[in-house]
Amino acid sequence: MTDATQKYLRSADYNTESSAVIAGSVNSNVRLGGASIPLCFERAEGPHLYDIDGNTFIDYALGMGPTILGHAPKVVSDAVAQSLSMGQMFAGQHRAELELGKLLVEHIPSAERVRIGMTGSEVVQAALRVSRAHTGRKKFIKFEGQYHGWFDNVLISHSPHPAEPGEKLPVPREAHLETRGQSRSVLDDVIVLPWNDLDAVRHTLEEHGDNIAALITEPVMCNTGAILPRKGYLEGLRELTREHGVVLIFDEVITGFRLGLGGAQGRYGITPDLSTFAKAMANGFPIAALAGRRDLMDMFGTGAVNHSGTYNSNVPSVVASIATIRALAADNGAALARAEDMGKALMAGLAEIGGASGLQVSGVGTCFNTYFGESGSVIDYQSYRKTDQARQKEFLVALLANGIRPTARGTWFVSTAHDQTTIDSTLDAARKAL
Repeated sequence: MTDATQKYLRSADYNTESSAVIAGSVNSNVRLGGASIPLCFERAEGPHLYDIDGNTFIDYALGMGPTILGHAPKVVSDAVAQSLSMGQMFAGQHRAELELGKLLVEHIPSAERVRIGMTGSEVVQAALRVSRAHTGRKKFIKFEGQYHGWFDNVLISHSPHPAEPGEKLPVPREAHLETRGQSRSVLDDVIVLPWNDLDAVRHTLEEHGDNIAALITEPVMCNTGAILPRKGYLEGLRELTREHGVVLIFDEVITGFRLGLGGAQGRYGITPDLSTFAKAMANGFPIAALAGRRDLMDMFGTGAVNHSGTYNSNVPSVVASIATIRALAADNGAALARAEDMGKALMAGLAEIGGASGLQVSGVGTCFNTYFGESGSVIDYQSYRKTDQARQKEFLVALLANGIRPTARGTWFVSTAHDQTTIDSTLDAARKAL
């Protein structure tokens, strides 16, 4: 029995027991396998996680991104606790949802109108539906390596096969279904392109633009490699979609309220037609939002386009979101700026100590990715797949053994609770892991 196995005996026993009741012992397939040992946690506070074996981790998974203020921040916990006596669901409206709506309109550049939902997957569907209704067109464009939810029509080419040897890239590639049981008919509605290549988008719109309702993209490719847009790329998408009457959708489920109060669109100065938000907007409470142009969003308001949900705008989640956004906005966004600075220091430290080992870092301070490969070589999904994935996995396992927990794909999320002490401890652990 290895030392690593000894550290996680109770988690191993938990997974054995739970697998008899819960399929795969997890309730999301994102938690299956990967580089991380399937740990069972007792509690979380600030930047730390505590498992049932008594191990403590500095957490950079942050619930896959939501806990921007760190775990169990008092400002959110207190607000939710005080709301519980109000009731949770009314099948009607309440004042807090109007307050949240005003905050979203205030901070999100594209938000002329908003709708509150429960999950990012759900509001992506609403965005695509209203885009089709508005344009009268059928198809949409998405990009390799990007994730927009687990539903059939969008779970396409998130992890497609690598390019064939000698294949010239970037080129439009055959769409790839990601799971058994997925309807092949959805492939008729989607065109998959390589990211960061405006020529591929331009040629596709010139050829098929009359039948394309929407183009959906992560403005920073956080689901694969935290890859930044090339200079002028987002501006080019905005220009091309406007020229061809295509609805531009930014999927800001990860980037929203993490890359800035205005999300990536505020950071880069590009205003899409529609935007989806979730994760960091409520620090871990289940909530999502669709924001966008008045003429598009009002199609929901008239009932012409359906968007429904029993749990939409439930009181605890709305109150948590208000508390989170107000905490992020306080003192002109000081807390988020500090988190960005802490993340930049961590990125620089990792690059310095890992340079000789080929460790590269890509992204921004509050969301970045590590990989092993040539500096600056990662620009899209296919180039990311050419990095040393096996070595990345070994590095992530070694980090976990040293008390550091990024996501199983090597994404690091930094919260406002991470401070210089945690950054220094993380870099010490990374040296050992390397």
